[in-house]
Amino acid sequence: MGFRLEGPVLEGGLVRLEPLDHRHAADLAVAAEEDRSSYAFTWVPRAAEVGAYIDAQLARAATGKLAPYAQVATSSGRAVGATAFWDPRMWPDGDRLCAVEVGFTWLAASAQGTGLNVESKLLLFRHAFEEWGVARVDLKTDARNARSRAAIENAGARFEGVLRNWSQSWAPGEDGRLRDSAVFSIIDSEWPECRARLELRLARALERHPAR
Repeated sequence: MGFRLEGPVLEGGLVRLEPLDHRHAADLAVAAEEDRSSYAFTWVPRAAEVGAYIDAQLARAATGKLAPYAQVATSSGRAVGATAFWDPRMWPDGDRLCAVEVGFTWLAASAQGTGLNVESKLLLFRHAFEEWGVARVDLKTDARNARSRAAIENAGARFEGVLRNWSQSWAPGEDGRLRDSAVFSIIDSEWPECRARLELRLARALERHPAR
């Protein structure tokens, strides 16, 4: 059957990444409605849509091309957002994973800026590079999403360019339209520096928001 993306539980001090399941639905419904002002270009369900959102992600997971996660705050045990590994690409000579994308990411407003996203990225990237041995991790966002682009660059990824009319737009009023996607990556030779950068940012975040 070849390689299938199967993401294990990834445990950190601020966040625990758990494979997405309907048990996370009630928490995610609350998280998604806190303050939606930062979601203009991002697929974040409304509270009433969370069940269908999880169904859609689990259907993608069944193809082996997506490993969706709930981001669970360790301080409360509540799911406060989602993220995923997806779009695995293999080396031409077999079933070894060459590259993977990190995407489908969103966080409740109250979890933003607390270090939780930094640690989540650290856990995901570390697993990709150090367990799967990938040569590259991709990240993409709507080219108009300046906030997301800045966050990706702050995570240590390098901007590679814009793919025009690349994927579905999630912006209000743009149903059925395509967006331009800004493309970023981290390659294996950059990972040690990127890891050190994320660890430093996490330590600084913990000084501002000590884990309880």
